[in-house]
Amino acid sequence: MDVRRGVLVCGIDEAGRGPLAGPVTAACVILGTHFPPGAVADSKILSKAAREKAFQLIQNQALAIGIGWSWPREIDEINILQASLLAMRRAYDAMKRTAEYAYVDGNQWPNLAIPGEAVVRGDSLIPCISAASIVAKVARDHWMTRWSWIDDRYAFEKHMGYPTLLHKSLITIHGRSEIHRKSFKFKNEK
Repeated sequence: MDVRRGVLVCGIDEAGRGPLAGPVTAACVILGTHFPPGAVADSKILSKAAREKAFQLIQNQALAIGIGWSWPREIDEINILQASLLAMRRAYDAMKRTAEYAYVDGNQWPNLAIPGEAVVRGDSLIPCISAASIVAKVARDHWMTRWSWIDDRYAFEKHMGYPTLLHKSLITIHGRSEIHRKSFKFKNEK
């Protein structure tokens, strides 16, 4: 329950809008009143170790968690914004529990079947969105690391698909893989 509103609220956020490869991942989290205050923060300011620790706490103590994915082919077909909103809807649906109100990070509403609002910088302001940002980031990082076990040519475990110098040089050497976003280009790419 969110004590300010007296209703069951969820937070939704995504990770992976900027990479050249991999899915965009969203999470939806209901923390509940028993969740320790101050235990979560925006995933972007946490170290990898702190994110992993918070991820375990969220998994153990949140009332509900849902994760949604939108895959590279979908990103190429509908664009990254629409794919992010689709992943958010999928995360809410995957939660298997109905919230009464949703807070979504950013300035776009994903057309959920419940009322809510988009909050710019919500991942640093609203704990349930902070928790969702952590779950989305960690889940995506885990997926990218596991994919590097399948195809080790791109060192995904080091950059998670983001356009680092290493990643771009490996694309130049090997071309794009099946999980690369074809619509995302980088400077000097052939």
